[in-house]
Amino acid sequence: MKGFNLRHLINQDSNLLRLFIMLFVVFTIMSAVKPHLFLKSDNFISMAYQFPEYGVLSIAMMLSMLTGGVDLSIVGVSNLSGILTAIMLSKMIPQDAAPGYILFMIILAVLMALAVGTLCGLFNGFVISKIGVPAILATLGSMQLFTGIALVLTNGRIVTGIPIMYSNLGNTAVWGILPVPLILYILSAIVISSLLSKTSFGLELYMMGTNPTASRFSGINNTKVTMLTYMTSGILAAVAGLIVVARTNSAKADFGTSYTLQTVLISLLGGVNPNGGFGTVAGVTVAILILQFLSSGFNMFPSISNFIKDLIWGLVLILVMVFNYYSNKYAQKRAISKRSKEFAQKTM
Repeated sequence: MKGFNLRHLINQDSNLLRLFIMLFVVFTIMSAVKPHLFLKSDNFISMAYQFPEYGVLSIAMMLSMLTGGVDLSIVGVSNLSGILTAIMLSKMIPQDAAPGYILFMIILAVLMALAVGTLCGLFNGFVISKIGVPAILATLGSMQLFTGIALVLTNGRIVTGIPIMYSNLGNTAVWGILPVPLILYILSAIVISSLLSKTSFGLELYMMGTNPTASRFSGINNTKVTMLTYMTSGILAAVAGLIVVARTNSAKADFGTSYTLQTVLISLLGGVNPNGGFGTVAGVTVAILILQFLSSGFNMFPSISNFIKDLIWGLVLILVMVFNYYSNKYAQKRAISKRSKEFAQKTM
């Protein structure tokens, strides 16, 4: 069994070195500015509970972007799955229910949420791959559809009354060290990373994202790959919804409205090519930590409101896109120059 190899990861994704440097810089600045707050163990524990929900959503966004598309509906899928879970747990478990019955209903609710995420993802994949609607328009429409269903189910109200047995999952730590939401994020990251790097589906996804026409002529079923990709994205969104319900002990249709922007930002910062074909879970994970450190640092300044944070995320997103554009352009020029020199040497 191979151990963790940082050099191997960096060789796989050249953006990782840049990301680790950024992570170190952000950590150093925040530690220097607010050492008495930022470096407290409570702060890191709080971060470990906070980022898994949008971290899982970021991996879902990464998958859709690998196809050359985007999934704007992940927050809607997450909220719909969470609301259905919350309704089932709050309405179908009596006050005096036995622990065994509560556990059984929790398992059913989790399976139902995953099924909802699967169906939502397949719906997106069908509209995109079969009907031919561009991903950005298809998922924009389905985002409104899923959010609308959630609003109708709740009448815009917050769903509460979640059993303590379930809410404990989002607010407890294994061995007092590892929060359960963090464990779920790690498991999701490992599964998706393995799926992309060790299966034929992962290879086909990267090939289709790089050149859909060439992949089709090489025998890859682009429709099947697209359907499976958006289905997986929907399942991950449902997992995020389950985490949110457990952590907040409630569910509502408009939770995490800023997460869509953040997941796009994290994916781009993590080195995912918006045109498809390149991106790694490792890069996205480091980008998540960078944004979490920044967000945690901003929270230590009362003058920085959530509105200002949204403004900052928007500016950072634009800067990242501009940087990635020129970085990719420079890399392409270097590659072309290198190939030209190699060709010239061979013909001499």
